[in-house]
Amino acid sequence: MADKRDYYEILGISKGASDDEIKKAYRKLAKQYHPDINKAPDAEAKFKEINEAYEVLSDPQKKAAYDQFGHAGMEGFAGGGYSSGFGGMNMDDLGDIFSDFFSGMGGFSGFNFGGSSSSRRNGPIKGDNRYMSMDIEFLDSVHGVDKMVNLTVDKMCTYCDGSGAASKTDIETCPTCRGSGRVVRQSRTPFGVVQQQGVCPDCSGTGKHVKKICPHCGGKGYNTVKEQVEVSIPAGISSGQQVRLAGYGSRGENGGPNGDLYIEIRVRPHKYFRREGNNIHISVPISAVDATLGTKVDVPTAYGDVELSIPAGTQPGQQLRIKGYGIKDLRTKNVGDQYVEVQIEIPKKLTKEEKELYEKLATNRRKESVFDKFKKSFK
Repeated sequence: MADKRDYYEILGISKGASDDEIKKAYRKLAKQYHPDINKAPDAEAKFKEINEAYEVLSDPQKKAAYDQFGHAGMEGFAGGGYSSGFGGMNMDDLGDIFSDFFSGMGGFSGFNFGGSSSSRRNGPIKGDNRYMSMDIEFLDSVHGVDKMVNLTVDKMCTYCDGSGAASKTDIETCPTCRGSGRVVRQSRTPFGVVQQQGVCPDCSGTGKHVKKICPHCGGKGYNTVKEQVEVSIPAGISSGQQVRLAGYGSRGENGGPNGDLYIEIRVRPHKYFRREGNNIHISVPISAVDATLGTKVDVPTAYGDVELSIPAGTQPGQQLRIKGYGIKDLRTKNVGDQYVEVQIEIPKKLTKEEKELYEKLATNRRKESVFDKFKKSFK
């Protein structure tokens, strides 16, 4: 995977590009490099690369995995990447690409790319998903938290149910396309008469004509509103995971529902705690005397202080476990542990009494020091 190029770089877009920007970039490059159209030696390889990038970035689940783990995140998805011919293009995209490319050329009279594209275009279509990010504190990720966010969303007009008409009787079949949502244009060229099918310009593909528009939405079929929405962030969430708000994405078409809003969570680092999987780690300082003789300390945890026994003879860097004081797994609900790493601090300054005690201890152990034992191991 080391030789794979970044998918955003392939499509020439930034990581924060919208669904529309991703699709627009893909369609432009697909028309430019498809091997059935472009006969350059490297066209097929470039098209495969473009197609693979679009298949990932146009799929919310694959895109989220790729954004977090790069190409390694694609290993869990079957059937990814380039397949054949037009790979990830849907038939509407295919029809639009060939419609643009072959306009003015003969031999495609009456040709219909996508078969039932007309019915798809003038039927209800769900809106695109939207994405945003949210920063939360470490302890909020452990316990879960409810956050309020201010959102601007296009909501279907409840008065006209998204039709844009003042009443049901004000909706009639578009006279231009006769309800199909598509029109066929004919033009004469040196190669013969060419028929090109496209979206009806009078009804924008809906197949309907509104005689009197809805007074509540101005005929748009939706109203733009600002809402304060509560986001419930579950306990155990980690950076890069997402929370979904159904219906807060981009508006649908032809009375279709809104897409969803996906909020990527970013957990701020804690001053003392750090997360490894579902376990929490913390380093605590103790004196050399306490490490030697043993002691009890009240250790901070994400759930409050817990008394921990430091055994006599504890070594620097030794880890002690507090069972069940880690983080709850989002799927299994099992809770991890907290690991306490002991840091032994050596005093830089001693009182007169402390110095005398250390000197007395050193005199009593003068016969063979720790270093003397170390040196003997080399002989």
